[in-house]
Amino acid sequence: MKLILATNNPHKVEEMQAAIGGEFELITLQQAGITIEIPEPHDSLEANALEKSTTIFKLLKQDCFSDDTGLEVEALNGEPGVKSARYAGEGKNFEDNIDKLLLKLEVQTNRRARFRTVISLIWKGTDYLFEGICEGHIEKKRYGSNGFGYDSVFIPDGSDRTFGEMSLGEKNSFSHRKKAVSQLVSFLHQQLPT
Repeated sequence: MKLILATNNPHKVEEMQAAIGGEFELITLQQAGITIEIPEPHDSLEANALEKSTTIFKLLKQDCFSDDTGLEVEALNGEPGVKSARYAGEGKNFEDNIDKLLLKLEVQTNRRARFRTVISLIWKGTDYLFEGICEGHIEKKRYGSNGFGYDSVFIPDGSDRTFGEMSLGEKNSFSHRKKAVSQLVSFLHQQLPT
């Protein structure tokens, strides 16, 4: 079964496909012939995820889903949160984003943080939301070069390594995105004829 994933981020596609398994084939926006950049103007992950899936559904009239993910740092009152990709500016440069985060946390002893993913699925014209959370903390410097975003500074609870030091399979055993995708897959199984 094919599902349109409202993203052009190749890292996100790879993670989602690994998490969703072989039963469903993800079609990227590029593969679907969509080249527009969908804005994320809202102040919540839920609203941004819905904005993306709704935009694509209106264009293609097909079942689709999108996600919005944020890193929420306790000592920074939930920053960068919904602005995670653009924390250091509109350029979406994650090295700059990490630099800004580490600078803001320099004098903080509380380094608790969590990744939160919200998936918006439009299935047969109705919107459904799924959420995945991964608790952890922020390291004082980068470790590892795998993954993307803040992976090199985030250690999930239950591990002594950052996401940046893990393989995709290892990351998925903790991942917020995997948790949200698992709920999505469970929902889809309930909808499909047996």
